[in-house]
Amino acid sequence: MLDARDARPPAVVHWGADLGDLPAPALAAIADASVPAVPPSSIDVPLRLPLLPSFADGWSERPGLDGFFTDRSPVSFRDWSTDAGPGWTSITADGPLAVTTRLELSGEGVLRMRHTLVNRGASDFVLTALDLQLPVPDRAREVLDFSGLWAHERRPQRGELRQGAWMRESRHGRPGHDDAFLLAAGVPGFGFRSGEVWAAHLAWSGDKRVWAARSALGPAVLGAGELLGAGEVTLAPGAQYTTPWLVAVWSDRGLDGLSDRLHPWIRGRSELHRPRPVVLNTWEAVYFAQDLETLGALADAAGEVGVERFVLDDGWFTGRRDDRRALGDWFVDTEVWPAGLHPLITRVHDAGMDFGLWVEPEMVSPSSQLAAAHPDWVLGAESSPTWRFQRVLDLSHPDAYGYVLERLNALLTEYPIAFLKWDHNRDVLTPGVAHAQTTALYRLLRELRMAHPDVEIESCASGGGRVDLGILELVDRFWTSDTNDPLDRQSIQRWTSVLVPPEYLGGHLGDRAAHITGRTTDLAFRQVTALFGSAGIEWNLLRATPEERTTIGEWIALHKRLRELLHTGRVVRADTADPAQLVHGVVARDRRAAVVAYVTLDAPQAALPAPLRIPGLDPDRLYTVRPLLTGAVTQDAPPPWLASGAVTLPGRVLSEVGLAVPLLKPQQAALFEVSAA
Repeated sequence: MLDARDARPPAVVHWGADLGDLPAPALAAIADASVPAVPPSSIDVPLRLPLLPSFADGWSERPGLDGFFTDRSPVSFRDWSTDAGPGWTSITADGPLAVTTRLELSGEGVLRMRHTLVNRGASDFVLTALDLQLPVPDRAREVLDFSGLWAHERRPQRGELRQGAWMRESRHGRPGHDDAFLLAAGVPGFGFRSGEVWAAHLAWSGDKRVWAARSALGPAVLGAGELLGAGEVTLAPGAQYTTPWLVAVWSDRGLDGLSDRLHPWIRGRSELHRPRPVVLNTWEAVYFAQDLETLGALADAAGEVGVERFVLDDGWFTGRRDDRRALGDWFVDTEVWPAGLHPLITRVHDAGMDFGLWVEPEMVSPSSQLAAAHPDWVLGAESSPTWRFQRVLDLSHPDAYGYVLERLNALLTEYPIAFLKWDHNRDVLTPGVAHAQTTALYRLLRELRMAHPDVEIESCASGGGRVDLGILELVDRFWTSDTNDPLDRQSIQRWTSVLVPPEYLGGHLGDRAAHITGRTTDLAFRQVTALFGSAGIEWNLLRATPEERTTIGEWIALHKRLRELLHTGRVVRADTADPAQLVHGVVARDRRAAVVAYVTLDAPQAALPAPLRIPGLDPDRLYTVRPLLTGAVTQDAPPPWLASGAVTLPGRVLSEVGLAVPLLKPQQAALFEVSAA
């Protein structure tokens, strides 16, 4: 609810629960009743938070706009005007700078807002910040965001929202593994299934800041904006800058309530070409040791177990024998592939799969032919340290951009490539380039998609370092993390899927000993963990036993049977008192079916763990629950209902009372199917 009735800057009166279909007099009464008192030793008009707060409004916290004209002329606004249509409002402030704020509210209850700044002055305007802020009520006293590391992304962190600012800044040239990701403020103790929560995400793939702040003046806000370096964006007269979208959501049903709004909204905006194919990626199977005989046999094995997409990872291009060379030389290596990739692709197609290829177009190896021929295309000083033995290619350089576009177009034209695994394996770490680099990346992806509309693209950034709703408008999948260790993946996928629907999150079945951690886990735990997202395999099937291959084939068949439910339903997560236990699942939109996982991360706190309570079901409908897959147990006898093979109970009983669980060993999982009786 916005108040834009007078000459003062428009302000948010309310963001949260639906107030109903109110007539104009009632709206005016609410806005009038929300005007605060004027305290002593303050501005002599009531304080409120405008859409673009400034000192002129008495707002002494972070301003919405920061910058200056190079001729030092003052920045001021006048003549506020409003335009509106179904589901959107646009408010413009005129003056030497014109700022238009567009707000969109979807039917799911997702609010988007962004600013567009136009320089109407006589001199350049150096933009320092143009941020978006939304008020949250006083009861939102607890804040949640995320940090993380490579292969350990989306680690939640919570704390009290005290007076002052909780500020998170990303200077990676990408969101980074420690990305704040989704910033939420809620009533103390909010969980997955309960509590009122307000949350914001900046849909941007470059440097950014997000913050939650509580002012000594009273108001509290969630804010975000692109993090600009000194002089990174300077607007000549007549030029303009548009911020990334701030995506904001409210829920009175905890974090799952946020997902209930975000997931259908994202699904409605990002149409996938087809059901997510089961993938085999060759990286952990062969690394750089590529040859047609081995990979052809691997393709045959993948086809036999039901894989639908075969992705050739790093190592296929000129001179690429390890990770220290050849990035940028995007030509098929004729020593490894003397007939090109055609013979391998033929084997892949003959095995019933389509073909995908790994690329890392934004990077360049210092020893590459490209870097030797065009050192001016490489960002940063030659003396600065490399990262993973590589540097960043300057995509804002027209010739460098043109080269990358030409090489990718050539590959996609010569070969029937259905999928690009698009990697980004290092931080940028060059001052003042993140904005230009990110906008060039978006343009490059748009051009490729227009030229090759049937090619799907995965965003990978040394795993989950670039997972955001900005790039999701241009890609079809995220590589959620470089780790396939199911113990780590349970947490990473759980928290990533609060924002991103599971069908966009790649999760692969790895070898018994995890490539990243070295931890050994049972096949059932790995299967349940990889089942829910965009499923795949990261394993040399030629080394798997016949029994393992049979089990993998059964797992793929199960995933395909459940895929429509898994990738269209409501994600649900239970709040468990024991941190060693996780419960998560997917419930069909009509609530006639569900798939639920019960996971033991560690030894439970009690010999008889708490019952499995299944959230999200229709309380008045009867359901039959059957086990699909159960990991290793330590028990003399299973719960009787499991021994009988099924149980039928009302949804209210399943969600409130629950079912006795198998006594799983640590790092195990059990999978259950729930069907309307």
